[in-house]
Amino acid sequence: MNKITLAALAALAINTSVSAQSSRDQINIVGSSTVYPFATVVAEKFGKTTKFKTPKIESTGTGGGMKLFCKGVGIEHPDVTNASRRIKKSEFEMCQKNGVAGIIEVLIGYDGIVLANSKDAKPMNLELRDIFLALAKDVPNPDGSESLVPNPYKFWNEVNASLPKQKIEVLGPPPTSGTRDAFNELAIEGGCKSFGWLKAMKKQDKKAYKKICRTVREDGVYVEAGENDNLIVQKLVANPNALGVFGFSFLDQNLDKVQGSVVSSIAPSFENIATGQYPVSRPLYFYVKKAHVGKVPGIKEFLAEFTSSKAMGSEGYLVDKGLIPLSEEEGKRVASDTKNLTNLQL
Repeated sequence: MNKITLAALAALAINTSVSAQSSRDQINIVGSSTVYPFATVVAEKFGKTTKFKTPKIESTGTGGGMKLFCKGVGIEHPDVTNASRRIKKSEFEMCQKNGVAGIIEVLIGYDGIVLANSKDAKPMNLELRDIFLALAKDVPNPDGSESLVPNPYKFWNEVNASLPKQKIEVLGPPPTSGTRDAFNELAIEGGCKSFGWLKAMKKQDKKAYKKICRTVREDGVYVEAGENDNLIVQKLVANPNALGVFGFSFLDQNLDKVQGSVVSSIAPSFENIATGQYPVSRPLYFYVKKAHVGKVPGIKEFLAEFTSSKAMGSEGYLVDKGLIPLSEEEGKRVASDTKNLTNLQL
């Protein structure tokens, strides 16, 4: 064998090695802990019923997933990120900056955010104003003046005399969580707006308004319990005096252990979330890197499974796991846009 042939074989071996390292035969998914159980069910069915491998899914929180997803294009980066809120403009711009130009947005359904406690405790009946006063970092001065003070409240009856004399202790997700983002916006800001002078501030100084109305207290009353919602459920069982913040699906799956608080006279139920009556509800999404479609095997097929009526339709298997389904019209639109790999436009 001559030197040229040996050199050619060596080059072929190197190229083959590089090619093997630069390919991936399994879909890589990151993101929301709320969407995680739904994505896991779809992934397992997909792995069992198709020729493709079961996708790998990591629960990183919505914010953490967006950072990983938007870092760039290539097999070292995730193909899909789950999200318990819509992608932020700043995240979209970060994706564009890093070359993630084509993004497919998939709305999968709806979820409610609950304040739950142990079945061994009395159920709570809260107003959005109660949640704001209990959990915001700064609150209106109790003397009635239009000024703010560091949150002085330690017991629920100090927030609202009709509530029990029970220490305020709430376990919830960290800032990287989409559930935390949505809870801050829908529940805490929702209560903040019940004060007319704070609501008016939104038009005068939106940045200051957001800081007041969405910032959670940091004095130990709100306890960051990580991205593992199952862990929060376990801690509520161990401590009947505490409340926990997580998605409706986790409440639905643990009704033998925990109960959801009534908010603004509306119970967190499937029907109330589906009809939009429950005030702390939000849409759930996942986002797909268009550049990876056709490069990583099975992405198109996985999208077809996830958006099928048998998965996320009104009688689909994800509904059994607590997903609040889209309307028939919405479901058809999402399935069509996903099949056509329609680019997200913000």
